[in-house]
Amino acid sequence: MDIVRNADGTLVVPVEPPRHHGGDDEGATVSSDPGDAGGSASDTAAVPTTRLLHPGEGGYDEALSAWDLQQNPDREPAVSTVSGRQEAMTLIHAVASSPDQPVAPAVEALEDPDASGEALRHVLVGGVHSVEDFAAEVAEAEGGEPLSAHQTTKIIGEVLSELDA
Repeated sequence: MDIVRNADGTLVVPVEPPRHHGGDDEGATVSSDPGDAGGSASDTAAVPTTRLLHPGEGGYDEALSAWDLQQNPDREPAVSTVSGRQEAMTLIHAVASSPDQPVAPAVEALEDPDASGEALRHVLVGGVHSVEDFAAEVAEAEGGEPLSAHQTTKIIGEVLSELDA
């Protein structure tokens, strides 16, 4: 199952069902059906197969990075250049400063969208601390208070989604 990114930035991620390591004395049922692993249908129905992650939740950055890779599985590993990172910082600041404005015009104004996208992917691959450091770097370069990791990750997701459109 693929990761799905919703318009509000949430991600629907697949969840692997928990493995049960029980012995005969732990109440496992025995079935004559060779396809039955010993559990009841109600056991498997109660286990969710997906989870909804919101920006800022544990695992969100990793899931967003996986979603981005899923969009183009043949893409080379992300490499951040100085100019791409600078342009990405300006873009993130612009989008954060105008939350009611669509992301598309800001992305269209990029001189090198590929380099900016690679810089943002590189930030995501680094996880939460990388996103926090990037947000602080944006605030230092562009002025203002640093965005939260939650806000930064959500904006990065919106920008990458627009770049891939």
